[in-house]
Amino acid sequence: MLAIIHSAAVQGIDAAPVLVEVNTGEAGPPVLILVGLPDAAVKESEDRVFSALNNSGFHMPRSRTTINLAPGDLRKEGPIYDLPIALGVLHATGQLKADHFEDYLIAGELSLSGATRPMRGALAIALLARDLGKRGVLLPPASAAEAALVEGLAVYAVKSLDQAYRFFTGEALLTPQPGGIAAYRATPGEDAGGTGDFSEVKGQQGLRRAVEVAVAGAHNILMLGPPGAGKSMVAKRIPTIMPEPSLDEFLEVLNIHSAAGRTLVEGLPFLCRPFRSPHHTISDVGLIGGGAIPGPGEISLAHHGVLFLDELPEFKRSALEVMRQPLEDGQVTISRSAGKVTLPCNFMLVAAMNPCACGYLGDARHECRCTPAQIQRYRARISGPLLDRIDIHVEAPALTVEELRRAEPGETSAAIRARVAAARLRQRARFAGSRTSANARMTHAQIRAHCAIDSTLGRMLQQAMEELHLSARAYDRILKVSRTIADLAGAETIAANHLLEAIQYRSLDRNLFY
Repeated sequence: MLAIIHSAAVQGIDAAPVLVEVNTGEAGPPVLILVGLPDAAVKESEDRVFSALNNSGFHMPRSRTTINLAPGDLRKEGPIYDLPIALGVLHATGQLKADHFEDYLIAGELSLSGATRPMRGALAIALLARDLGKRGVLLPPASAAEAALVEGLAVYAVKSLDQAYRFFTGEALLTPQPGGIAAYRATPGEDAGGTGDFSEVKGQQGLRRAVEVAVAGAHNILMLGPPGAGKSMVAKRIPTIMPEPSLDEFLEVLNIHSAAGRTLVEGLPFLCRPFRSPHHTISDVGLIGGGAIPGPGEISLAHHGVLFLDELPEFKRSALEVMRQPLEDGQVTISRSAGKVTLPCNFMLVAAMNPCACGYLGDARHECRCTPAQIQRYRARISGPLLDRIDIHVEAPALTVEELRRAEPGETSAAIRARVAAARLRQRARFAGSRTSANARMTHAQIRAHCAIDSTLGRMLQQAMEELHLSARAYDRILKVSRTIADLAGAETIAANHLLEAIQYRSLDRNLFY
């Protein structure tokens, strides 16, 4: 007898439909043949499924059984086919009589006892089910929570093979998981990221202002200062002043985290933007993504959020250079023998570094032990093309004990976030109908249209370009930052003070930096 169960394969962050075809009653000894380009984890399903069937009170096929995962040219990976294979075996052997399998996509790993286990890619499978017009999906409970965010789809959490069996026979009435985003919204006053508040940052008014401008326009920022200046402290509080993501943005982020095997609770328990801070020993693949089976790296896990690279010069040169193209395009394409995937990585880069190898160049309280050659070699670890792609460069001077003692508490994150949200609202209205989401993502045509300056400001900018030896890319970035500063001020056009502030954020560029 032939049984067909509908499932899916996760490739990158997307899912593709897969048919699990089970045919029993064939002539020959009672063996199982699994075809359809399965990987090692899928081939091991035979042992898990047969043990789950036996321990759940069902009998195994008594004849040759062939299981085909169609289409045959699509690589199948992971243990997510355990549950659909087990249900297919039950249906093919006459132990389960149901005629509405085609209404659902089914996926899930089985333990030897028949209980279901969490799986990766649940959100992508739910999105696929909605696009295919399915009535719902059957998933393990831990994975069903994130899939329930997809509206217009019934998501059923099945704890075991026996419960899935009774669902299709009508013996068990399962209630769909409650959907909607409300359950994942942080309550008023709750610290969604657990990273503190900007009011805890004392002093550093220039750094706080630069960070506010960067977040308002989604600009990349580099903070340069000695150890203990507060660079990491400020960076970790950036998510608290970022505007709340839209539901579509949040679903994109969760989809990436789900494809990487991170559950909702482990990744983003609240409606907030991701903050990723990898260690400088991370590999190229860990940062960019890839592997034998291409998967998301840190830059994709930071999609619609922040990627914080502390001690920037300590990262491998190759990893930093590979980031150049994703910083421009907002996506990265990874090609491997197992296939090619394109992953989104529209993130805000926040980088921090010391001014020299010892860290005390320019610090009045500590003597710098580095020679000019050592300072140049240290800073040369950051290439010019990468530096060009960072819109804002700001110095973070060390504070004395007296300054820390006398410093008044700074503005709260809520106050800064209100100004940032107002600036982002202006940008959203300006770029309505286009794919641009913030000033940092403006195209050349949009720069000409929305960042026009008069002849006086043009001469001022030309003089700054010549004296600082800035590149053409830096010219565009100064205009983008100027537009963001004007948005924060509620101005319709770029004024001289907006342009001058944007120019000072390139003061570490090229000739001074090296």
